[in-house]
Amino acid sequence: MSHKEKKKRKKKYRGFWLFVKLQIVLILLVIGGLAYYYFGGYASQVSAMHEEAVRFVKESTKDTFRAEQTSQVYDVNGTRIMSLRGTKDVSYLTSDEIPEEVKEAMVSIEDKKFYSHGGIDFKAIIRAVWAMVRNGEVTQGGSTITQQLARTIFLNNDRTWQRKMEEIFIATELEKKYTKDEILEFYLNNIYFGNGYYGIQAASRGYFDTDVSFLSLSQMAYLCAIPNNPTMYNPYKNPDNTLGRRDRILKNMYEDGKISRREYKDARQETIVLSTAEPTKRYDAVETYACYCATRALMEQQGFEFRTDFSSEEDRKTYEDAYQEQYKTCEQSLYTGGYRIYTSIDLNMEEQLQNAVDEKLQDFTDVNEEGIYTLQSAAVCIDNETGFVKAVVGGRSQEYDGHMLNRAYQSYRQPGSAIKPLIVYTPALERGYTPDTVVEDAPIEDGPENASGRYLGSVTLRYAVENSINTVAWNLLEEMTPVTGISYLKEMNFAKLSPEDERPAASLGGFTNGVSPVEMAAAYATIENDGKYREPTCIVEIQDADGNAIYQKIVDEKQVYKTNAARWMTNILEGVLTQGTAKGMALSETASAAKTGTTNSNKDGWFVGYTKYYTTSVWVGYDIPAELPGLTGASYPGEIWYDYMENLHKELPYADFVAPLGTGNDADAESGTDVTEGNAAENDTIENDTTGDNTAPAEEERR
Repeated sequence: MSHKEKKKRKKKYRGFWLFVKLQIVLILLVIGGLAYYYFGGYASQVSAMHEEAVRFVKESTKDTFRAEQTSQVYDVNGTRIMSLRGTKDVSYLTSDEIPEEVKEAMVSIEDKKFYSHGGIDFKAIIRAVWAMVRNGEVTQGGSTITQQLARTIFLNNDRTWQRKMEEIFIATELEKKYTKDEILEFYLNNIYFGNGYYGIQAASRGYFDTDVSFLSLSQMAYLCAIPNNPTMYNPYKNPDNTLGRRDRILKNMYEDGKISRREYKDARQETIVLSTAEPTKRYDAVETYACYCATRALMEQQGFEFRTDFSSEEDRKTYEDAYQEQYKTCEQSLYTGGYRIYTSIDLNMEEQLQNAVDEKLQDFTDVNEEGIYTLQSAAVCIDNETGFVKAVVGGRSQEYDGHMLNRAYQSYRQPGSAIKPLIVYTPALERGYTPDTVVEDAPIEDGPENASGRYLGSVTLRYAVENSINTVAWNLLEEMTPVTGISYLKEMNFAKLSPEDERPAASLGGFTNGVSPVEMAAAYATIENDGKYREPTCIVEIQDADGNAIYQKIVDEKQVYKTNAARWMTNILEGVLTQGTAKGMALSETASAAKTGTTNSNKDGWFVGYTKYYTTSVWVGYDIPAELPGLTGASYPGEIWYDYMENLHKELPYADFVAPLGTGNDADAESGTDVTEGNAAENDTIENDTTGDNTAPAEEERR
């Protein structure tokens, strides 16, 4: 044997024994690993994780994957105006509602073997394990779509081997229980698309303001680029990254034969335009009021009985505790139940009312410590044909990141003389008084004074209303008793009434807590509606996530005032706009009626008026009551009302009010009271005084 052959054989033997030694080492490592696995407690951990995974999936149903959904709110025309979401913005779609292009795009970029594997891609896992060995921690995914779904629904994003192992177990079980189409449906509805959007539909609405079914191929691929890393592919902060991944998805789809070359080229060349800049959370009056009304609608649907009258403070507290508990439960359901909420809100009317408020108060620029305008306003418009709220303004427009007070229904203020038709004059007309009944304007011991310091003696009831004479209202309420007068407000569900309000001072608007603009609008709409009250709301219908109607508003009417008394009240209130405290503010396009209200020291100004079509109430004042020189019911509130209502009725046919029985008699004749026009003034409320002394002189109101 040659030296060369001997050398070659020796080398071969050395290689053989090296291989043997390596195998022995490997066997020892496996034995050691198994021993460590069992005796080190890992076996029990893995067994427990497997048992938990089996339980998770076994107890799951399809509802598990749609447990939290975003509710959508629509205006009167069916246009989506807002989303009500909890911790997530989720809009669930069934598999047949998800475009095939979305499914193909996501599979092409996230899991090409989705339709062939059993929930796990072993090669990808080996790559991830090798990366873990090199780096000492889990740094790569290796997750299939099924694994990602398992992590999203049942686990968290911790990068540990334990979480990864349980993710694998759950994914395997999911594949046993659900079809591929179901898993992909669950996945596309639950993965995170950044900026608070969960699921493809929420992302489509959030980034493009439309349903996913209306997106182009390029837009669909663009959205599918985000979930891999919502921070890196954030469309607002890193749009170039998102576009780059979109192009990669389109290329994959083309190479996989899912789209043609022409579709690929056209989609890549399409410019992506997002619907808005990065969203900021802003609460406006429509959102908060719609949420409030919808929550109460769900409470009603569940059998809750609303009350505003109580036998004692203990009775009130018991009710309020029950109310708050039920309200909280229904509100949470509203934000997570995926409801479709159809409202009566007309966005054009809403914009017009908001603009009227903003324009009339634009010169008042002072703000408080939070940056909110100090001088505020609230306004509400009700459709007199249906009783539904059409527009609601809770304050002046301004950007504010957070909850802003909706004064339209959350603020309760002294109503001033605007309360007189509700608790004094319409009830008096029910009790035999007529517009021509002669009443006395004379000093009252321990009662209100006329701001002018003058008393007119004998005047007609019509004149007393038109010029808002305090003494007449005070005497009439005392005559019928304050308990009787306040009972009308109770019938119309005024929420903040107190036993202390049953006193003569209520005739001028002196209340313990006050009234809200929504309540005032609904009450005056009652007068226009021949004395029949309808509970104000903007909710027409609520559907569940599957499109089933679970609540439909049935408008109930309750006769609060006698029909003819209400019609005579309207007839009298027309005069307020032609010869009373709001002279010159009658609408030019249709018949109109209204009443002004101003509190002591010009702290609150009210104007509530109506036509056959609409009733609108307006309040102006400071959140913390303070004097505003020049504020009267007919000043800023009246100007807001007039501008809004005048514009609102431009295209509507002229409509007169229904005439009361007796029109044409001497009931419509002028009183003949000899008072100069310049003395027409409103003598309004004394503010509520906790000492019970409500004898301060009332303020004079001039337009």
